[in-house]
Amino acid sequence: METANNWPVEAVLLHSNDIHSRLENAARMASLIAEERRFYGSDRVLAVDIGDHMDRMRPETEGSDGAVNIELLHAACCEAATLGNNEGLTFVPETLESVYRNYAKFPVLVANVKQLHDSECPAWLAPSTIISKGGIRIGLIGVTARFPDFYELLGWEVTDPIAAAAAEAAKLRPHVDVLVVMSHIGLPLDRRMAEEAPGIDLILGGHTHHLLEEPLVIGTTTVCAAGKFGERIGRIEIGIDPATSRPRFRASCVPVAAYDEHPEAADIIERYRELSSERLGCVVAHLETALEARTDQESPLPNLLAASLRRWTQAEIGLVNNGQLLAGLSAGDVTAGELHAICPSPINPCRMKLSGAHIREALEQSLQPEYIEMPIRGFGFRGLVLGTLSVDGMRLEVEHTASGQLQLSAAFVGDEPLNDEREYTVGTIDMFTFGVGYLSIKQGTEVRYYLPEFIRDLLADALHDSDSIAEAARERIIVRGGAAT
Repeated sequence: METANNWPVEAVLLHSNDIHSRLENAARMASLIAEERRFYGSDRVLAVDIGDHMDRMRPETEGSDGAVNIELLHAACCEAATLGNNEGLTFVPETLESVYRNYAKFPVLVANVKQLHDSECPAWLAPSTIISKGGIRIGLIGVTARFPDFYELLGWEVTDPIAAAAAEAAKLRPHVDVLVVMSHIGLPLDRRMAEEAPGIDLILGGHTHHLLEEPLVIGTTTVCAAGKFGERIGRIEIGIDPATSRPRFRASCVPVAAYDEHPEAADIIERYRELSSERLGCVVAHLETALEARTDQESPLPNLLAASLRRWTQAEIGLVNNGQLLAGLSAGDVTAGELHAICPSPINPCRMKLSGAHIREALEQSLQPEYIEMPIRGFGFRGLVLGTLSVDGMRLEVEHTASGQLQLSAAFVGDEPLNDEREYTVGTIDMFTFGVGYLSIKQGTEVRYYLPEFIRDLLADALHDSDSIAEAARERIIVRGGAAT
């Protein structure tokens, strides 16, 4: 006799999210998916990706403009994908169109992104699709996180994802047995969608890296999520209740560590490793002298980055955390690959107005070990620790306290003392505007972001300027009563 937990499986839905170019885990997922397809048959297994598969911190992704990620999705027999912010915001639209149009054999679904100039969906994007598996018509809708200030600079119009999903659900509902939203908007908004958008049976979530080992059931909507970095894949068995015609779900998250890399996927990674090594091997600058980078104190390469931010944004002051740079540069040729290796974060410049008091607060914190050594995860940051602050356009005097700690004793902008009451224009990084690290910098006003440039692009330009390099070696922080180590 069939019980509430014992019903026939008509289809299996496998979902990945937020892999962030952990390519080896993507290759293991391909093995797991192949196993499911062998057991149930390819006509009953549907694999989808919920975005942020690409991450430009990985050389194979950087060197191929994401083509390696598309090919790995093919190796895993992915049949639909949506865009995360790591696809939508770290690649310019022309590159996205090229890689998806030329490589992707699956539909790319985003219902809340359109071209800014005509409010139309580009030809390589679609809001939704219907795929039949095991006799079940499965409607798929994609939505992505809304970052309008950033997307508009790239020529995109991004609308409310919940409203977009609801509108698309109303169109699809009469034509499908199961309605699924592939959601890269985060768990809090997934909950809201389940509460506010009628007709949705299943939400597959990403963006906030949440792991739901047991699904959430909100009203008639089931919410699932499989964590981050491809450590797990979501697995959902789908059946149809014969009495109500409503779908039934059994959901779990399967660890992939025990699976071998799928041979085809492993070959893809190796091929793109070689191709990317060639592409990133081009020389972008030649240095006559080495440029040291330290996270715990002033050093030339972070100073150069602070100066680059100040010049690029035409600001009075440049501010950046030293943790953005993972190593220094040796004398001699500098390749694109080396620059990517030491500055992998897809972080953009920005300009803001910031009070002297807020600048002073951040500078004082930047002398404290708990800030220098603070681990940071996410927000575009691909380094390890926050690091102290480097400055340009400023001169700082610090001194040792009786306990041996450093403290700020004086700060100057040009030749004038830093005025706590005055607002200064500051060239810095978008990460600080998200409320991470030196929190007082988030208090800036009149924020302007610069896209598509990353901070490593600014640094590459600065490496050609011998005067800027010489200036970066000049001390901006004078330690009284002892030397930093």
